Amino acid sequence: MDTITLGVIVGNRGFFPSHLCETGRATVLEVLEDEGINTVALSPADTTFGSVESLSDARKCAALFKAHREEIDGILVTLPNFGDERAIANTLRWANLEVPVLIQAFPDDIQDMGIDNRRDSFCGKMSACNNLRQYGIKYSLTRLHTVHPQSDNFREDLRRFASICRVVGGLKSARFGMLGARPAAFNTVRFSEKLLENAGISIETLDLSDVYGRIAQLADGDPIVVDKLAQIKDYIPTKGIPEESLIKIAKLGVVVDTWMTDNELIASAFQCWTSMEEYFGIVPCTIMSMMSNKLMPSACETDIAGVVAMYAMALASQKPSAIVDWNNNYGDDPEKAVIFHCSNLPRDIFIDETISPEDIPVMDYQEIIAKTVGKENTYGTLVGRVRSSHFTYCRVSTDDLNGKIMAYVGEGEITNDPLNTFGGVGVVQVPHLQKLLQHICENGYEHHVAINLSQTSAVVQEALTKYMGWEVYLHQ
Repeated sequence: MDTITLGVIVGNRGFFPSHLCETGRATVLEVLEDEGINTVALSPADTTFGSVESLSDARKCAALFKAHREEIDGILVTLPNFGDERAIANTLRWANLEVPVLIQAFPDDIQDMGIDNRRDSFCGKMSACNNLRQYGIKYSLTRLHTVHPQSDNFREDLRRFASICRVVGGLKSARFGMLGARPAAFNTVRFSEKLLENAGISIETLDLSDVYGRIAQLADGDPIVVDKLAQIKDYIPTKGIPEESLIKIAKLGVVVDTWMTDNELIASAFQCWTSMEEYFGIVPCTIMSMMSNKLMPSACETDIAGVVAMYAMALASQKPSAIVDWNNNYGDDPEKAVIFHCSNLPRDIFIDETISPEDIPVMDYQEIIAKTVGKENTYGTLVGRVRSSHFTYCRVSTDDLNGKIMAYVGEGEITNDPLNTFGGVGVVQVPHLQKLLQHICENGYEHHVAINLSQTSAVVQEALTKYMGWEVYLHQ
């Protein structure tokens, strides 16, 4: 994903040692560069030490940020001394970027508290936050009230904030594709396209008849089809899969890739139950898995709201997300459950051959649908075991009755507990799982949940609540 760019505001206040802004600015910019973050900031030629204190300084900084509006993903406010809270708030108001804001204050050195070097940033941070609250500007905080930019604590704060910026920026300009109508048997995955549009998420649709028509125009030997077939065989073991089925999967992949590129789509949801099996003779799982593995999430059963959760976590972690069912109890353990899908899980979340050769993912047929449409029409699913790992889970849902978007998010462990079944599967352990399940049922959430092998629940929760304005339950 793209490198993050932060606008930097160096707060200053004339009653306090201004020279601290010179050294503080240099230190902060050095840390940001070291973390691979691009910056937009006033220079010492623009204002005193490149800081912001006066009305004129705020105008200059706001104009600079406006000129780089398309680049800036977030704002870092750094306070080497107390800082002028009005200038900071005015800069943000006049720039009007509507991006996440992080407030950081330098700590004082208790061995050097004389008039020439005392910062008072501890106090100034409160004044800055007070004014931002008055101005209606949303902001994030470092975990420690004062923290030195060169510390590990601040670097972790910075990475966390960069993740928040990716989630917010990604969702506010997201374009998702929906292939086919919602399966008639899945009222569960209904969603409000208008509520998502209002949040900045656009949906482009394509009827499956269009998909089949475009596939019919492709010859087996077309170079683009041959190339896609090679990608598929390189992606997942296909032993025992008929070549005819593999070619159909490749053609589907070509059509989907072209459509998504032409329409600038970054995620998708498919009608996979059961038109594609009955009238085209494959399942789309492999193509969906390949996209998810490239951080372009794809969910089945036209679960667009599920894709929102998948994409939010992929943005936060820069790792692939999967869509699964909360599917089964695991014996009598109240904090364990089985997660399952048929599946279209991205390859990178499965066990690999270095861990358990017998559990590596392979292409197979969809056992459930095969009972009604025949095995020969259901090749293309991925089966295997999800690797043991920490994981974050998230579900987004549109509450049409109350006109809002809501979600829940939390963390748990994917375990190595034994399980003999089919599909893409794992055993999870979630603290206070029964409480979570009660919350899901009482609030009418879907049976689908997005998972990501990361620990990003706090990032996702802050991004969705503070900056997207959604109602989010953080399960702890």
